[in-house]
Amino acid sequence: MSNTPTATRESDRTNWTVDYDDIEPIRVRDPVAEALAVLEPGEPFVLTYEDVVTIAGHSCPTTAGAYRIAKAGLEALYPDDLPVRGDVAVTAGGPRDDPAYGVTSRVISYVTGAAGEDGFGGLAGGHGDRRDLLRFGAIGVDGIAYEFARTDTGESVRVTYRVEEVPTGGPATSNLPKLVDGTATEEERTAFAEDWHGRVRAILRGDRYVTVESR
Repeated sequence: MSNTPTATRESDRTNWTVDYDDIEPIRVRDPVAEALAVLEPGEPFVLTYEDVVTIAGHSCPTTAGAYRIAKAGLEALYPDDLPVRGDVAVTAGGPRDDPAYGVTSRVISYVTGAAGEDGFGGLAGGHGDRRDLLRFGAIGVDGIAYEFARTDTGESVRVTYRVEEVPTGGPATSNLPKLVDGTATEEERTAFAEDWHGRVRAILRGDRYVTVESR
């Protein structure tokens, strides 16, 4: 086990080029983590948007939308308690191979624990089993839609990400090909970051992008 001082470990953290610190995190209980003494009983994992960006490998309107969908769905199902990983079934409103649903489902699976048949099977007796809690099927609404259902109470909600409300990118987003091939100047890179991440911040902070309906 490493005896590296905390201060040194802190210095190894990612140096983000944009600040997402003011985005409210998602807090979830995880019965498996509690059983294995990773967390104290009742204490949550705190999942930030930066965590989601790390999982996805990028920050974009789709990743931001997935974060908003997961947060809104869990808050609606658990208005007075912490959400519980593994106790939420998720239905994606489109096919797995759809570009939007492919990315968003991975983020939502990470947050909720819901997985397909290849998911975690649980501890002894199936404690924390997350298999077959993530399904794909047509919901039939505009936008990107997911349904979340509590496996303990049966309560369910539908969350829709209104992609038509997503702001267009600023002019500097056209610099992306240069960033990809490494020919962008520092000024072009800075301008791109401002337009691109400004758009993402608008989605993370705005009210009109996500709607929730009880089922």
